[in-house]
Amino acid sequence: MPECWDGEHDIETPYGLLHVVIRGSPKGNRPAILTYHDVGLNHKLCFNTLFNLEDMQEITKHFVVCHVDAPGQQVGASQFPQGYQFPSMEQLATMLPSVVQHFGFKYVIGIGVGAGAYVLAKFALIFPDLVEGLVLMNIDPNGKGWIDWAATKLSGLTSTLPDTVLSHLFSQEELVNNTELVQSYRQQISSVVNQANLQLFWNMYNSRRDLDINRPGTVPNAKTLRCPVMLVVGDNAPAEDGVVECNSKLDPTTTTFLKMADSGGLPQVTQPGKLTEAFKYFLQGMGYIAHLKDRRLSGGAGPSVSVHSALSQHDPPCALSYRVPHQRQFCGW
Repeated sequence: MPECWDGEHDIETPYGLLHVVIRGSPKGNRPAILTYHDVGLNHKLCFNTLFNLEDMQEITKHFVVCHVDAPGQQVGASQFPQGYQFPSMEQLATMLPSVVQHFGFKYVIGIGVGAGAYVLAKFALIFPDLVEGLVLMNIDPNGKGWIDWAATKLSGLTSTLPDTVLSHLFSQEELVNNTELVQSYRQQISSVVNQANLQLFWNMYNSRRDLDINRPGTVPNAKTLRCPVMLVVGDNAPAEDGVVECNSKLDPTTTTFLKMADSGGLPQVTQPGKLTEAFKYFLQGMGYIAHLKDRRLSGGAGPSVSVHSALSQHDPPCALSYRVPHQRQFCGW
């Protein structure tokens, strides 16, 4: 991979082009940070608030960051032609090795939200050797049955597509109060994301199958995520039950569960500072950050955060042997 691929790229995959945005350049043997957004959003709407945060930039400047937009969801995307078959959730996952190989990444740390979290989890199940760790926000491991499908169809008849998507993204309290954030996202979902393309992605997400994961030891030949995982959900978020269930199906020795109070449905937007702090500890647990000075503990803005990698440019990653003695749960942040 060249020293810097900074910018936008369209990557050929077995199921069509993927729009990808690269920030930074590869740093030795460290993994790339690869993000995948939720349905109704794109990488900008989903992750800009988090990745523009100064403390997050102090972390990510030591990694190359790869933002993936689901097909047709990026800003300015052309509308798919009549009859276009949107990739299934599993096919979306199998598009990602093309991105990894194109840029020469050896492995990635994935950060996904909602539908994007599902895609990254599926990616890690199919291609475990390419994934060092996962941060999964608002993930629902359950498939959609015909009753769910019918309810979604009925909702589509009585609500506009943006409002239907908003009920997936935000808590009931946020929707009832019609917060400024909800109003802003309603406007942006309506104007920034191509509505026909969004409808295809929404339909496919609501046709997904179970992730088919089980905690090791609970069933014979249990299949689960082999890498370290941090699960994140806001208190009373629409995805809360799904994330709790996902937590029950993962290996407790390699899983961190973060339930964030007062964060609503999009913790990466409403509580980016707390999420960044949790991500920092997650990376430290994997051996990629030895020391990170917190500006808030050193007196306000103060000097910028200093980050020192635990690895030299040529050391092998130590994340493969990552273990925590017991499941860590952070509630009420």
